[in-house]
Amino acid sequence: MSTTNNIDHTELVEDHSDYLLSFAMSKLSDIELAKDLVQDTLVSALMKLDTFEHRSKLRTWLTSILNRKIIDHWRKAETRYTDPVSSFFDQDDDKRHWFIEKQGGMHSKSIVDKISDNETLAELQDCIDGLPEKWQGIISSKYLQEKESEQICNDFAITPSNLWVIIHRSKLLLRDCLKSKWI
Repeated sequence: MSTTNNIDHTELVEDHSDYLLSFAMSKLSDIELAKDLVQDTLVSALMKLDTFEHRSKLRTWLTSILNRKIIDHWRKAETRYTDPVSSFFDQDDDKRHWFIEKQGGMHSKSIVDKISDNETLAELQDCIDGLPEKWQGIISSKYLQEKESEQICNDFAITPSNLWVIIHRSKLLLRDCLKSKWI
């Protein structure tokens, strides 16, 4: 088996492809597009594996590559006069995503504003990836998948008060992480 930088290529694909597809689907409504972008990500990563410096987790690096590919797709889509906004930004007026509500909506934003928001989301995802693994799953379940608290408690075998503490501490860490990226 071929290894570069002490990372087995087969293991890299097997260990991270499901996560990457899940990440892509959290931002895209098209499963085939998500699969294509994940495949492009893995090919790019394998070709550039010798440049991976181990300053972050391998999964964080792969997610960053995938996120850039998603942003590039949106940029190309915008130039073709289509709507590049993924399912992450639910445009149904009855059910708007929490991040949009905090940002004041996206209905009349320019492509520059949309890309800026996408870069903010990339930074947010990078900060989420820095949380403890269990916390990542809880934050993802709560805010990206919009699961009910009771379901999250059952999924992670925690109490409601423990859920609240994890969410509170995660928000503090995410706030500090984002502040450090924006300064």
